[in-house]
Amino acid sequence: MGKYGKLFSVLVGLLLVLSACESSVTSSSNKKPEVKKESIESFPLAVKNDGKSVEGVLNYALVSSTPFEGTLNTAFYTGTPDAEIMQFFDESLFRTNGDYEITNDGAATFELSNDKKTMTIKIKDNIKWHDGEPVKAEDLEYAYLVIGNKDYTGVRYGSSLFQDIVGMEEYHSGKAQNITGIKVIDAKTLTITWKDANPSLLTGVWAAPFPKHYLKDIPINQMAQSNKIRKNPIGFGPFKLNKIVPGESVEFVRNEDYWEGKPSLKGVIVKVVSPQVVLQSLKKGEVDLAEFPTDQYVTAKGTKNLQFIGKIDSAYTYIGFKLGHWDAQKEESVMDNPKFQNKKLRQAMAYAMDNQSVGDKLYHGLRLPATTVIPPSFMGYHDKSAKGYTHDPEKAKKLLEEAGYKDKDGDGLREDPDGKKFTINFLMMSGSDIAEPLAKFYMQSWKEVGLDVQLVDGRLAEFNSFYDRVQKDDPKVDIFAAAWSTGSDVDPYGLYGRNVMFNYTHWVNAKNDELLEKGHSEQAFNKEYRKDIYNQWQALMSEELPVIPTLYRAEIYAVNNRVKNLTVDPSSKLTWKDVSITSEKPEVE
Repeated sequence: MGKYGKLFSVLVGLLLVLSACESSVTSSSNKKPEVKKESIESFPLAVKNDGKSVEGVLNYALVSSTPFEGTLNTAFYTGTPDAEIMQFFDESLFRTNGDYEITNDGAATFELSNDKKTMTIKIKDNIKWHDGEPVKAEDLEYAYLVIGNKDYTGVRYGSSLFQDIVGMEEYHSGKAQNITGIKVIDAKTLTITWKDANPSLLTGVWAAPFPKHYLKDIPINQMAQSNKIRKNPIGFGPFKLNKIVPGESVEFVRNEDYWEGKPSLKGVIVKVVSPQVVLQSLKKGEVDLAEFPTDQYVTAKGTKNLQFIGKIDSAYTYIGFKLGHWDAQKEESVMDNPKFQNKKLRQAMAYAMDNQSVGDKLYHGLRLPATTVIPPSFMGYHDKSAKGYTHDPEKAKKLLEEAGYKDKDGDGLREDPDGKKFTINFLMMSGSDIAEPLAKFYMQSWKEVGLDVQLVDGRLAEFNSFYDRVQKDDPKVDIFAAAWSTGSDVDPYGLYGRNVMFNYTHWVNAKNDELLEKGHSEQAFNKEYRKDIYNQWQALMSEELPVIPTLYRAEIYAVNNRVKNLTVDPSSKLTWKDVSITSEKPEVE
């Protein structure tokens, strides 16, 4: 669940994460530089440390060039930095296995009815919120009442598993006070009934309760900005929030009453560390753990006080086209922007890009060209035969000619089919030192096939501003570079359905609707059927190309040698409760 494998899998939902902000792949000479390629398969999944655990605090680097937003609630956050903070104090009621399927090993157990439409969830007796109140069935019901409410300001309602609950439509439209398909049986038990059987129940069911006693007096449309979410949030996870410096750091202390036993660590301090200085901070022992920028790995490997663990991430970077807008009244996408309606234009832009070089030269092989929008982490559903769009400038030029984009005034840049100047406004996020060179590389690649692409406002966008502009359909933005972490559920409806807010391109397509429905139908409990449907869907996405998938990425963590019991293995049962340190002071290089 979420992007953090097993150890870090405490959140549900989808994460919009930092765009592909990396370096130039151009060389000052025509000779291609020699590059030693790494392989993510060679990385261990867990740290090695046989030392004896000692009491102490772990320092965790939140690697970011900007402050974190601080929306610390699973229903309202949108950015990865907030998710990284929440993993320490909040969690799902369910744990998952190596295939991301829910199990009965967590804070609750479940049973599915014979018709696979009703799930009975029982919360274990010793689960308590950080203020000592028991976690109740009504707390999970309350999460659904918040997210399903017409006043809800977040983006989580888009999942088919929300919309298909019996009575949800009536509740969401304001015609009913409650959701008839959710019944609280007793203090610890509730049932959820869906209209249709959906295989995503086993990987994507929402199981993050909200502390009703703590939040119920806050109007839902004001909840995201409230102090109880931004300054004093509570969960039932292994650590309690002790102190927060907004945008900069969070101090956690051990939750002595954690349901699975007292955590090994006395506390955790999370602090924002710039990508430019994270390696130095790790070498000096200022931080014990960081998700490490892959473009810096070659410089960092061999650092004596660190271990590196990693795996293929359940994520992909992409270029998205703004094809329309979000109709808030109808709660659906409307595809009405004429600029990119011709798919040949979109395909040409894909053929102009050299993702192989970006992956090989910038990331030394630790990012791979993306061929579809279902990443290889979903081994049963990723179409290995898909070729994607390889670098082919001549094919790009041919497609542009066919689409009517021709250079009519001889300046090397193409006009639109009406003979008018054609400029594409590109939104890309700031981040590392190499964000700007990569943006320039992309723009140069498009210029080489005759397309004039310029950064919005002439500069890279700061993280929170980037979000705002993409989500609010800023008319200045034509295309944007971003990334999706897919979470644990292979169902892409929550990102590409016509009536979900995460469909930021606002692509609308009848075949897409049909395949997405089939992908989470009762028939799709048959994995072969579901695989066939998602292969068809991947082919449709590749043909229509509302987004250009660019790279799959390795997820690498740099870890101080004193850290023990840390893993990114999705099949491991280790959690944050088990992580410990084996010396009072961190090792330094």
